[in-house]
Amino acid sequence: MSRVALATSRFALPGALANLDALEANVDVDLTGLRGAVEALGVECRYEVWDDDAVDWESYDLVVVRSTWGYVREYQSFLAWAHARARLVNPYPVIEYSSDKHYLADLADRGVPIIDSVFCEVGEVPHFPVVDFVVKPTVGAGSIDARRFGPDQLEEAEHHVAALHATQRCALIQPYVHSIDERGELALIFIDAHFSHAVTKRAMLNVAPRERDGAFRSSQVGEASAPPEALALARGVFCGALGELTYARVDLVEGSAGWQLLELELVEPALYLAYAAGATERLAQAIVRRTT
Repeated sequence: MSRVALATSRFALPGALANLDALEANVDVDLTGLRGAVEALGVECRYEVWDDDAVDWESYDLVVVRSTWGYVREYQSFLAWAHARARLVNPYPVIEYSSDKHYLADLADRGVPIIDSVFCEVGEVPHFPVVDFVVKPTVGAGSIDARRFGPDQLEEAEHHVAALHATQRCALIQPYVHSIDERGELALIFIDAHFSHAVTKRAMLNVAPRERDGAFRSSQVGEASAPPEALALARGVFCGALGELTYARVDLVEGSAGWQLLELELVEPALYLAYAAGATERLAQAIVRRTT
């Protein structure tokens, strides 16, 4: 019998396995259903914590990166772990590429419309737009260390950039897109490179970081349709090496110039499987196909 590991984090594990602390609200709600759907196809499936040294990863036919949340604090260790896996979903080159938001510059060079992005490397002096803007690390997840500032908060923004630089992290500076306050971000979920479903994610940066727990994030998500223009943009990203992904989430925002890419989530995105009938089963089938 084939064996699959769903790679997760200690605090993302469901049920009794979750840590009983402030992070419990971040439990990965998709894990239980996905494990059951994989096992229903005749494949053994287990949860494994990615940084648990006791795990025998080589005993699995496939390792699926799911809720490895928190990896940004151990980024180099995470990359080393992913690189060491013989059969990984999504594959290591994709994880390495998409876990650092410098990929936005690459996609812009390929003609993908992105949010205006300025990369302030460690040691560089930041330059901020004269509008509301966001400062976040180029290696980050789940709005961790992302903050919104107004044009009258330049000193606070400089301090935030300095704090990121002090931990050897590049800062990404982008204008804040106000349509997020009104309509939210549009997240398009793909399984096996085919569009599956869409959700709306309402504004996350209008509350203090300590309030952005799992319960808050869940309350900000709702069902959505996929406008043809947004879907065409997302599909345009999937070419070449990005065309055979097991899962992907494309986060878009709508500005005055139309739809733009905010982030390309290919490492450990929440896929909101419960928002679409059959999505869990489709992902399970995509995983099982890759065990042979």
